[in-house]
Amino acid sequence: MATALTSEIEPIRGLLTEQRFAEALRAADVLLADAPESVEALYLRAVAQRMLGDIAAALDTLATLERLNPRFSRLYQERGYCYIARKQAPEAIAALLRAVNRNPALPASWRMLEGLYRMTGQAAEAAQAAAHVATLSKLPPAVLTASALFYDGELGESERLVREFLLTHGHQVEAMRLLARIGMEHDVLDDAQLLLEGVLDLAPDYHAARFDYAQVLCRRHMYPKARAQAEKLLAADRANRDYRTLHAMTHVGLGQHQRAIELYRALLPGAAQPAELHLSIAHSLKTLGQREPAVAEYHAAAAARAGFGDAWWSLANLKTYRFSEAELAQMRAAEAAASTSPIDRLHLCFALGKALEDREDYAASFEYYARGNALKRAASRYRPEVLERNTRLQIEVCTAELFGRHRGGGAQAADPIFIVGLPRSGSTLIEQILASHSKVEGTHELADVPRIVVELQGRDWQLDNPRYPGVLAELADADLRRLGEKYLRDTRHYRSDKVHFIDKMPNNFRHVGLIHLMLPNARIIDARREPMACCFGNLKQLFAHGQEFAYGIEDIARYYRTYVELMRHWDAVLPGRVLRVQYEDVVSDLEGNVRRLLAHCGLEFEPECVEFYKTERSVRTASSEQVRQPIYREALDQWRHYEPWLGPLREALGDALTRYRD
Repeated sequence: MATALTSEIEPIRGLLTEQRFAEALRAADVLLADAPESVEALYLRAVAQRMLGDIAAALDTLATLERLNPRFSRLYQERGYCYIARKQAPEAIAALLRAVNRNPALPASWRMLEGLYRMTGQAAEAAQAAAHVATLSKLPPAVLTASALFYDGELGESERLVREFLLTHGHQVEAMRLLARIGMEHDVLDDAQLLLEGVLDLAPDYHAARFDYAQVLCRRHMYPKARAQAEKLLAADRANRDYRTLHAMTHVGLGQHQRAIELYRALLPGAAQPAELHLSIAHSLKTLGQREPAVAEYHAAAAARAGFGDAWWSLANLKTYRFSEAELAQMRAAEAAASTSPIDRLHLCFALGKALEDREDYAASFEYYARGNALKRAASRYRPEVLERNTRLQIEVCTAELFGRHRGGGAQAADPIFIVGLPRSGSTLIEQILASHSKVEGTHELADVPRIVVELQGRDWQLDNPRYPGVLAELADADLRRLGEKYLRDTRHYRSDKVHFIDKMPNNFRHVGLIHLMLPNARIIDARREPMACCFGNLKQLFAHGQEFAYGIEDIARYYRTYVELMRHWDAVLPGRVLRVQYEDVVSDLEGNVRRLLAHCGLEFEPECVEFYKTERSVRTASSEQVRQPIYREALDQWRHYEPWLGPLREALGDALTRYRD
């Protein structure tokens, strides 16, 4: 989107301040001739048009601005002013409510709402608006401005202002909370957590900050702590729907899906926006293997909000659902509609890709998959060179000599079984096989190893000069034992009383060295799949979070090559430590590979592991429905239907096409 330079915008603002509205309008039109998508120029043009009495033109300009940037809150505020000029109070209230719902830091909108509510006899609403005005009036001007920028999505400028304020004014809870929320938007969750802990130390009754804190803990997979925070919030206000929703979400994180479903269902009566609740209920039902009730809830979610892309994608992501002609037409219309949000369009593209794949319309299917990947990649900050540099450092640091020096170190428990590799490589199948054994607990993709890596990185690290993995060479046996014991302690709440448990975080292949050092008796299994099938499986999968490497042919090919290179290194310096299980081999000889898996884990053979699809347990990955069925060979070569369009992938994979079997 084109953005006008500040030096060109400021004179227009000056003309408006001086009430030279006609000149301001001409200046805005001149600027828009060169930068027709300038948000600020369009906004100022609408202000000038309104002040000149041309309300219809102002509303047309605001409609254009909304199509370009619907998140820009001041456009709704200005629309409210236009309706006030027309003496249309209900329309003005609706527009101003849209403004403050997007940006609560708009005192002018709240003041206008207070007056309109009083004029229309809505005393309670007027008092609430007045309370917002009073709250905002207490904020330092710099923090108020930074807050307004934050809500409008201008994170860089918001962060600059709030950091400058904190440097000169010290600890101020609103500024600290705002900086934490900026960190949450940037996914810098450790900083956000630290800031919010500081806020709560200063203001323990600040419920909005505690709510943010619980959300950060959830995003860091620290669900026991998050649930404790949610329970504190509910103790203060048991009727608060946001707190109740958060509480349900912590139960999902802890794998307590039946309880989560009960909590979500209790929120449905009176819900203004039930679509997300139906979606959450459906996800938990799917995880529990209750397919038909899950489908019904996904349908309810799609019916509750038109064009709800996540509901349609979730149906497609069952892998076994087949869309009707009417549903296909409905999805196509929603994806093509100009009013569809980018996130809904993204989900719809992947859903349409799967729906058309099932109809064997592979050309149209690939077009939608490609479109969805392009949308996702455009919004991503993924840098493949960061992973590749980390891989080189792992190879340099994690030598046979390092591992020999720490022989006998770490926590000695043999409880964990790590399944590593790439997504869509058969790891859920291996997990289901092992979790069918009487002595093995299936959990899910645990975030505990990545969290330990963040701890080792420290707070002041740079992408181009990271502290990890180099820090591994500095650790003593006692440090490694502490890390191993921390991992075992933090994962305890995911387990029952079974001897072993599975950690299926695929990206842990990057941290095999760390795992070996801190848990030398843990079992490690590398789930591997033929590269064309594996990479294309990733390209057509929209992941709930993470896996940013999966949305472009070059990115996924580089990631696969890096994975093969690093696993080869682990084989060289830790011979026999990792069991490689080839998906194609499991399909061709299930029982033989089941016996091989169990032997590696020190487990006796149990026939239930061969009949894994009969095992009832929670499965939280994209393959949850597929592993509840017997293995079928047709899945091996599904990617070949797309071979006419996958030449660039084959070329980008290079010698990994043969090396993956080494």
